Amino acid sequence: MDSLTHLALGACIGELCAGKSLGKKALLIGAVAQSIPDIDFLASFWNSPASDLLAHRGFTHSFLFIAITAYPLALIAARWQWLPRMSVRNWTWFLVLQLFVHIFLDAFNAYGTAWFEPFSHYRVAFHALFVADPLFSISLGLGALLLILLPSPHSSRKKWARNAILISTIYLGYALVNKHFIKNSVEDNLIHQQITFKRYFTTPTPGNVWLWNIVGEGDQGFYIGYRSVFDTNDFIPFQFFSKNDSLLDSVEGHEEVQHLKRFAEGYYVVSTYDDRLVFNDLRFGQMLGWENPTAPFVFYYYLNQPDDNELLIQRGRFARWNYESAISFLKRIGGQ
Repeated sequence: MDSLTHLALGACIGELCAGKSLGKKALLIGAVAQSIPDIDFLASFWNSPASDLLAHRGFTHSFLFIAITAYPLALIAARWQWLPRMSVRNWTWFLVLQLFVHIFLDAFNAYGTAWFEPFSHYRVAFHALFVADPLFSISLGLGALLLILLPSPHSSRKKWARNAILISTIYLGYALVNKHFIKNSVEDNLIHQQITFKRYFTTPTPGNVWLWNIVGEGDQGFYIGYRSVFDTNDFIPFQFFSKNDSLLDSVEGHEEVQHLKRFAEGYYVVSTYDDRLVFNDLRFGQMLGWENPTAPFVFYYYLNQPDDNELLIQRGRFARWNYESAISFLKRIGGQ
């Protein structure tokens, strides 16, 4: 999830678990503890863009990282004079909970989270929430704000923190219900349209859990479509994209290509834009693909001009958006 959501969630958990012992300091400490796994951003200062993709949500988002960091950090916190006294045991459980919630929540996005590093490079991705979903985050943000404003002895503090987390949890459950509905519809369509597929995934489009992006892998490429939970027509139109693996022949031995293939987990197509060889990761969707089935992809990496690959995912996430596209997006969500 986005950093602000982690900060707000960490503050709410801090109030529930340590508010009695730490007072309002529990909000700040909780927000900081919840954000610890994201120290992997430091790797971007010396890694290449392709290597940085694997470093992000890599080892610092693993169970092993939690196991080797929670207790040492608890020892430091228990001896820090600025903090009210809390036992090492309580600090350890507090930190374990914050770190675990962070890596657990991140796994609901498309990026993937390396829970099992360094023993396995497999990345867990449930594809149930967009990385920034206002409806998931708003209750947490309001809850954290109220906790900042309310005085420490206020009797409603825990109630607000608990309700903020509960509302977001219910929304996550609702997202999973929608995903199950979409899954059944996708499988029916692939079978009825006689599309032979090896595997597929569904993932929400930006900021909502109603309009879903579908990617199915065939023998020579991928079938991509969109489905809203409000669609009245059961038919899902699919656009085929050839994988074009042969275009990689000239760069197959490059380390960055291997990093990209591992990161994309096989969900990629290769194309050329303006005489530039481009690697597209399909998991992050298309630029307004619900409007234009042949639209370019959000994640694209220039293989023969690697210096142009800063801000890889972010640069295409909201490209081509304007007022008209936002209105058409809302209409498409509504089933139009």
